Amino acid sequence: MAATALADPEAPTGTALRRFARLLALAWLLLVAGLLAGAAAIAVLGDPHAGDPVLTLDIRGLQSPAQKQAKHNAHPDTNLIGAGPQPLAPDAEHPDQSAMPPDLMPDQVTQAVRAGNALIADPSLTEQTKDGPLPRIADDGRTPLKAYAPPFSTGGRTPIAIVVSGLGISAKATAAAIVALPPAVTLSFAPYANDVQRWVGEARKRGHEVLLEVPMEPFDFPDSDPGPHTLRATASEDSNINRLTWSMTRFTGYVGVTNLLGGRFLANADALQPVMTFLSRRGLLFFDSGSASRSAAPDVARQIEAPFVASSVIIDTIQTALEIDHRLSELEARARASNGAAASAFIYPVTIERIANWAPGLAGRGFVLVPVSAIIAAPSP
Repeated sequence: MAATALADPEAPTGTALRRFARLLALAWLLLVAGLLAGAAAIAVLGDPHAGDPVLTLDIRGLQSPAQKQAKHNAHPDTNLIGAGPQPLAPDAEHPDQSAMPPDLMPDQVTQAVRAGNALIADPSLTEQTKDGPLPRIADDGRTPLKAYAPPFSTGGRTPIAIVVSGLGISAKATAAAIVALPPAVTLSFAPYANDVQRWVGEARKRGHEVLLEVPMEPFDFPDSDPGPHTLRATASEDSNINRLTWSMTRFTGYVGVTNLLGGRFLANADALQPVMTFLSRRGLLFFDSGSASRSAAPDVARQIEAPFVASSVIIDTIQTALEIDHRLSELEARARASNGAAASAFIYPVTIERIANWAPGLAGRGFVLVPVSAIIAAPSP
């Protein structure tokens, strides 16, 4: 009886099977039609995500340390909650490893290491620690400041230095800056990425002088948090020196350090003086990026006679070509009035473009672009 029912198309079971088959076929037709309609809409209207930037960490949506500090200076009683993402984490995805600069550093610095013709490590300038190589003054008196500074000549022209910060955060943006910026531009690197030494080596190979960015406490900490090794205004001297030492052992080849954020820390002379003393005794300069309006760094540097340079202009607080060009003109005026000047900037694409376009005309206006170490004591032409 059961076999007869299966064979008879008019039996109730056969009718149910035919209905199920028709419904299944109809469902597939609707699915295919929906896919074809979606493809046609994209073809006519365009993919809504086709223009999205691949690199979202950086550079257009971020606030530089100078911008964050400028906001606080304008509104000192606010904490800047929700002020935007911070440029402190490395890329989630690095470029293909074949495109990365070579790893030149051995596990132990036992002989001089060079990137092209540029020195990036020297055992006589290095103290081996459990955290990594720590800069020091050599037994013969040579300092990292002198050893790692590129040669320069003013040629009778007024020197101008520019420090571009934010390198070592985004691999793609770092590579673009190293290649596009004039070699005399000084580049400062954050200490967090594991491959930062490779990029420092590539920067030195291409002629750039290098600084280390040391995380320092901003006024709106912890809403703006430069990381677990941040120097704190209320921390003990030993604690700050330990945190400083960690940053200083991330890579080699730098002539000095600069502040990453740091408005509150730089305003506290008691907290700042031991740090600047430690750096000076290691043969390094301190570059104040100019982002903290109440910085005690100039006074502290004068008291302890430490190598020091302060930025007189922040080039790209407003990231438009016109505003950056105005700031570069202001930098020239300050340099002419003081026989030399330094400026700071962030690794924005528009900043890199404007500096690259501006630099070739400097000689005709009586200026020369030099590494920031040259502003400490520019030699007579």
